[in-house]
Amino acid sequence: MIAKIMTFNILTIFPAIFDSYFSESILGRAQKKGAIQIKVHNLRDYTCDKHKTTDDVPYGGGPGMVMKIEPIYRALQDIIPERIRVKGIKSQGYDSSSRVILLSAAGKIFNQKMTRDYVKYKKIILICGHYEGVDQRIADYFCDQELSIGKFVLTGGELPAMVIVDAVSRLLPKVLGNKASLNEESFSGKGNKIEYPHYTRPENFQDLKVPKVLLSGDHQKIREWRREHQK
Repeated sequence: MIAKIMTFNILTIFPAIFDSYFSESILGRAQKKGAIQIKVHNLRDYTCDKHKTTDDVPYGGGPGMVMKIEPIYRALQDIIPERIRVKGIKSQGYDSSSRVILLSAAGKIFNQKMTRDYVKYKKIILICGHYEGVDQRIADYFCDQELSIGKFVLTGGELPAMVIVDAVSRLLPKVLGNKASLNEESFSGKGNKIEYPHYTRPENFQDLKVPKVLLSGDHQKIREWRREHQK
């Protein structure tokens, strides 16, 4: 079952990063017509000291800083108070209408199958790690899942959060203008194949020509050509 309206909540110390991307194109239009909601929460607003501290040195020593547990916990209390308890959310099970995800290099690799699983939730909460990472107690007690977008290291979880919001949103009702776009796109069918190549005008550009079969008007041959050219 697909959620009618999904709310994405992003926890970050750099909220301005998201302004441009989420206000443009498909995601911008989807928000304006109420198909999705995207709420960016500044973790500094959930600190208690005058310096709005969100990180500290790691126990045991070592380089870099670690993001503190308290601001993230308070933010989660604000967003999903029905799930947050002192001892965490694990005992609440996975049948909740919300999903708490920590963006982490240690997480499972995000894929298209996951996007189809996530559309059933009403709220997706994305925690953007930074520096050397996030206090491990957040992952152990207050997250449903850790996710990564690849086997490489980024400076923070903001880019992965954008990727997940974009990928999941496309599957929600009223987000894409043409629903048929989902039927043949990459990773949507059996075998998780990449979509066939696309061409448009001009037919001939500096002697680089569009395949003749796509100009033939023979829909059966076009379908066969597209099947053959899926990767």
